[in-house]
Amino acid sequence: MDADGLHLSLDYLGSSGVILSTEQKASLQNSLLLLKNREKFASVELWGKITGIQGEYFIAQGIGNDKLSDRKCHYSTDCRKWAQLPKLDDSARARALKVEGRFMGDASYEAEYIEPPVNSSDPHATGQTVVVREEDRLTAVVDAISHDVAVAPRGAYIKNPQEVVLRNRSFRGLSIAEASNLNSYFHFRPAEELDKKSLIQKANLDKAIDFLDCIEDDIPHGCWSLLLEQGGQLVTLKSLWWLGFTFYHVPGTNNFGSFYNGFGQKNQDLPFML
Repeated sequence: MDADGLHLSLDYLGSSGVILSTEQKASLQNSLLLLKNREKFASVELWGKITGIQGEYFIAQGIGNDKLSDRKCHYSTDCRKWAQLPKLDDSARARALKVEGRFMGDASYEAEYIEPPVNSSDPHATGQTVVVREEDRLTAVVDAISHDVAVAPRGAYIKNPQEVVLRNRSFRGLSIAEASNLNSYFHFRPAEELDKKSLIQKANLDKAIDFLDCIEDDIPHGCWSLLLEQGGQLVTLKSLWWLGFTFYHVPGTNNFGSFYNGFGQKNQDLPFML
């Protein structure tokens, strides 16, 4: 959610359990503005909160000119001081995602897990102990959640001839009928399934706005929960893969946003629950 409209966005998400104290709201409003000015971001969004055993991490994303690819993640444990999350390569990200259990809440904490031996046929082979910093794990989990459930309404963003993704100034929101269908929402990440569509399916697409993957095609079917609230004046979209993620949109307006409020653990039991 955009930091400039933080209080209003939190009101929309209150029915989904996203509640912050008055002190947290005031601190975030001020510190995110300072972060935006210090790092020269075009805008800053409050991504969410991951709750650990001893503390919690507030995550913010600083956004540059390209709204899709030009993003930097920062975290804070007190809503005042922000530190940038480190960048990970693919191997480091894979190791970090193998850590199980809840976050501790201390960025300097080091978690361990046993990597199975390569030659598993040897009865005397022992696994290798892998140490992962919680800061690295936080980066990997935030990236995984953003990849799986970051959402935008159809038409909210456009891609210009220079391949730069921008907010669509002509976007006036979805109608109530459009907002009640999953095919009106797209993953806000580089497209992965678009090239797999047939020529017939691509014939009705607008290249300027249909450059993302539709969430209606997600597997398993039923991994999204869409609700109309306040007599159709508010639409909320919740992920059943990452419990605690909520997206909202006010039909007929360009007001939309999302927030993750959870433990940073994927619901691996979902395929057996549907």
